Amino acid sequence: MIETLQNLYLGFSVALTPGVLLYAFIGCFIGTLVGVLPGVGPLAGISLLLPASFGLDATSAIVLLAGIYYGAMYGGSTTSILMRIPGEAASVMTCIDGYALTRKGRAGPALAIAAAGSYIAGTLSVIGLMLLAPPLASFALRFGPPEYFALLLLGLLALAYMSSGSMLKSLTMGALGLLLGMIGIDPMTGFFRFNYGLVELGDGIGVVPVAVGLFGLSEILFTAGQASAPEVIKPRLQELLPSREEWRDSLWPIGRGTLLGFLIGIIPG
Repeated sequence: MIETLQNLYLGFSVALTPGVLLYAFIGCFIGTLVGVLPGVGPLAGISLLLPASFGLDATSAIVLLAGIYYGAMYGGSTTSILMRIPGEAASVMTCIDGYALTRKGRAGPALAIAAAGSYIAGTLSVIGLMLLAPPLASFALRFGPPEYFALLLLGLLALAYMSSGSMLKSLTMGALGLLLGMIGIDPMTGFFRFNYGLVELGDGIGVVPVAVGLFGLSEILFTAGQASAPEVIKPRLQELLPSREEWRDSLWPIGRGTLLGFLIGIIPG
């Protein structure tokens, strides 16, 4: 543990130098612009911008690419909040509450709280992963097909239990999502599943296209079907930032989301 803390201290001493912080800012800025584009994603953004790091030293290059990744993950919530079109799979749930705040003229506070939550959760999760990496590695090696099946079954049951409304409808939608996720190449046998002879479906159906179809297109059709233009709320300058009450109300959800996201993220697969 002492050695891990010493390495963590040395890492922060290198990462907090002015030059490295500049590359971190540039990476986060570019990543945010990449994340706004639906369907691009952080991995595609890093792949496209990888040649920009060839002339840098190892530390600056890693920080630049990590900044692009984190910026893209946050940038996906921007379109989710403002337009109800998720930029990334991780920002799908942001469409529900974030866009509701936008329609009330509270888009600025929603974006600020999303940025704060992303920063806090990302920082604490990375530190926690550094401290728990050795035992997690040994635990991941013991994760086999029975554990994966039990985990997926638990996820479907939790989805049906926590969803509001009819449990039958929740289970039906979960089964439909499971069927959509089975489209593509079987990783065990290499055979196509449910592609109906279309090579384009060999890679399966991504989460982002499904989310854009469910949330984005439905919102476009709903807006186009209205007889009158929607009411435009123009907030004042001081209303673009969250109030003290909004920050206080967001602390518990941010902490709860950080803990749940960390626990779910460390599960293999």
